[in-house]
Amino acid sequence: MDFGFNDEQQAIKETARDMLASRSPLPKVREAAESRTYDDSLWKEICELGWPGIAIAEEHGGQGLGMVELAILSEELGYACAATPFLSNASAGIFIERAGSDEQRERWLGGVATGEERGAAAFEPRSNDLVPDAEGAAVLVLNDGDQAVAVAAGDADIATVELIDATRSYARVSASGGDPLPGDVEAAADRSVVALAAELTGIAQRALEIAVDYAKERQQFDRPIGAYQAVSHRCAGMLYDTEEARSLTYYAAWAADAEPESLPLAASMAKARASDAAWRVTNDALQVLGGIGFTWEHDLHFFLKRAKVGGELLGDARMHRERVASLAGLAA
Repeated sequence: MDFGFNDEQQAIKETARDMLASRSPLPKVREAAESRTYDDSLWKEICELGWPGIAIAEEHGGQGLGMVELAILSEELGYACAATPFLSNASAGIFIERAGSDEQRERWLGGVATGEERGAAAFEPRSNDLVPDAEGAAVLVLNDGDQAVAVAAGDADIATVELIDATRSYARVSASGGDPLPGDVEAAADRSVVALAAELTGIAQRALEIAVDYAKERQQFDRPIGAYQAVSHRCAGMLYDTEEARSLTYYAAWAADAEPESLPLAASMAKARASDAAWRVTNDALQVLGGIGFTWEHDLHFFLKRAKVGGELLGDARMHRERVASLAGLAA
């Protein structure tokens, strides 16, 4: 069995890596974080590439691809720590397409797929206290108890929330009423979980590379610090964490389209592992870098802060491990 990407998927990955390296290098990420604003020209270019609609059906204006392709883009955006509203828009699109009515799809999916009328989705399992990128969105997918509802952004009160992750916009949203999504909301939520796990995997990969590059260059007693076991073993552990998160995430992305009955378990396994991996790897990278890693001038803290917040969104690692245990029929 071939576990690699096909030619189209590999092309998507390479295009994303090259474009983001050019258009969203770390100095640009720093500018966005310090101003807490997005680069509109970057979002425009992302839209021109068709990324917002990559997993939305062609009949609704999307690219008609699948969750693996969405995971590829999410991982690359995490790798770049790109300051864009991509993830929340993609999540809103997933909810509306997978759980929305025909009328809701007709009204909202075209704008979400092109990125011209963005969507945003609540990333708290039971509340609307954290809705990434609610500001500037046209439609919000919110929690109303155990029910998901679509709300026009003009009918909601949106209050900015500043978290330690300054590379993404967050808000607390309140709205009365809303148009309930009648379909399988849990299945849609699991797909959003997979996309977030992919972003966390990309964060871990970049932090690993930052640490390894530093360990090769930094000299101590006339030897690279990576030659010492305390450092090399830590880097090996970081690689293990990252690769295991990636393996589970791409299995979950494949299951979403090819074996949906396996998705609930696979999604929670991926999110639990990716949440732990992103936080552990960014922390270990900090230890490898030493003093320079603790400074504002170094870029590592942007990845560490996004890893911390991303690990809590859509359920933290503990919640997903408990869900895995429940789905597997194990005692609490």
